[in-house]
Formats: sequence, structure tokens, C-alpha cells
Amino acid sequence: MQCDKLLTISHKDFQNFLINTHTFNLQQEQNNRITTQQAPKAVGLYPHARKVGNLLFLSGIGPRDPNDSTTIPGTQFDKWGNFTHFDFEAQCHSVFQNVRSVLEASGSKWENLVDVTVFLVNMQRDFHTFNRLYAQYFADNQPCRTTVEVNCLPTPIAIELKCIAIVD
Repeated sequence: MQCDKLLTISHKDFQNFLINTHTFNLQQEQNNRITTQQAPKAVGLYPHARKVGNLLFLSGIGPRDPNDSTTIPGTQFDKWGNFTHFDFEAQCHSVFQNVRSVLEASGSKWENLVDVTVFLVNMQRDFHTFNRLYAQYFADNQPCRTTVEVNCLPTPIAIELKCIAIVD
């Protein structure tokens, strides 16, 4: 019978090994965070997306203008912050473009979307328009989808998408 040699390691060496492994894992986690200038700046402390294996998880993406995150396409406000013009269709086009920008910055593409969660602030008013535009954008790729109505979103927008995609 042959025995394998037993490796002995000091307590201090073992501690250093654990610390180095932990540091490496933290660096890997941070490298999986994706932020791009091609999409609106996040309204909190979170990345635009996070890659885990071959999956890409996008944070909630709204229609705000990437060049000026306070501008919302299709929306104008008076000096008191009240809507004077509202174009939900323009917000839909903008949110689709922002999602596409994050996908491309992350090494994925529109056709790789596998799941889309849609948040609308007014289902009755906006669902028909959204569904019509969604059918145009997703004619070839048809990811799973859930659409929910929410009371409000963190900025004065009417739509937000939360997506999962595959990275090739």
C-alpha cells in the first residue's frame, strides 16, 4: 500500500493563502461589473450590468438620455417640474436603445436577450403602445417577458426594463 505524502503548512502560511484567495475573488467580482458611458448614469450605487458565467444581468434601464441623464426623451416640463409634453412612444424607443447600448458594452447583443421584465407606471394607458413597439423590436428574438405596473419609478419616467442576456 502506498501513501500520499502529507503536506504540512504553517498557520501563518494558511492565513496568507486564505487572504490571497479572498482578495482574488473580490477582484474577480469587481471585474464582472459593467458600466458604460453609452447609457444613462445609474441613479444609485450599482453597475449597468453584471456578468456571471455566460449570463449578463442588467440593472433596471430607463429611457433617460445617456448624454444628459436629466433629459427624458419625449418629455418636457414646466418650471415647476410638471409635464407639459409626454410621448410614451419616444420613451420606449429610448429605453430599447439604452438596453442595446449596455448589451453591446458588455459583449452581448440584442438577439441574446432571454428574459425581459417591464415596469410601466400606467398599464392601462401605455401597455398597448408598448406591446406594439415590443413586437417590432423583438420580431426575431422572443425572450421571456413579464410586464408589471408600478406606482412610480425613481425618476420621472414611465418605463423601465430589467433584462437577462447570454454573453457569447
